[in-house]
Amino acid sequence: MSAKAAIHKEVFVPHDEKMLVAVQVKRKTKKKIPFLATGGQGDYLTFICLSVTNKKPAHVTITKVKKFQGSSMFVKRSQWAINQLQQVNGIDSNKDSPEFDLTFDNAYDQWVAGSAGEKCTFVQILHHTCQRYIPSQKPEFVNCQSKLLGGNSILHSAADSVTSAVQKASQALNERGERLGRAEERTADMMNSAEQFAVTAHKLAMKHKC
Repeated sequence: MSAKAAIHKEVFVPHDEKMLVAVQVKRKTKKKIPFLATGGQGDYLTFICLSVTNKKPAHVTITKVKKFQGSSMFVKRSQWAINQLQQVNGIDSNKDSPEFDLTFDNAYDQWVAGSAGEKCTFVQILHHTCQRYIPSQKPEFVNCQSKLLGGNSILHSAADSVTSAVQKASQALNERGERLGRAEERTADMMNSAEQFAVTAHKLAMKHKC
């Protein structure tokens, strides 16, 4: 099981939440965590996760999840409601970059994702979720590439792929149905012809007997 799948199962499913996206991150400047606070040597993995409750009305949260060295479990360390998010800084709007900053009402963190691609996916889904679930006073998205904020291309591409697959499957079934229909018609014609031939042959046989 992947780390993200394990986080979804261990951290969010028990609370009837669905994880929308997660990105593994490291701080630009790593904080030293005391030995007693971690129960280990201070080495850990960090993920920033976006989740939504399954029950309505939906509540969306951004959660910092950690896994400490020597532990097999992922644990929540910090959590914010999505309306506490004030700004998302993509650092560079001209090129892909793994760096991004998150500013909340009471916190500010500077992160480096595992890759620029992971960061881009996270920012795009976060932007889409903010547009959907925050009715007013939406957070700022600054220094972000336009492809991340316009049109939700990743989400739309996925939806388009599914739609295309459904359409192709439907077309194939329709074509198959038409072929089967034509085959059934041909079979029926052949059966009728055979039946008519049998009747005619029987009549001819009866005449010869007479």
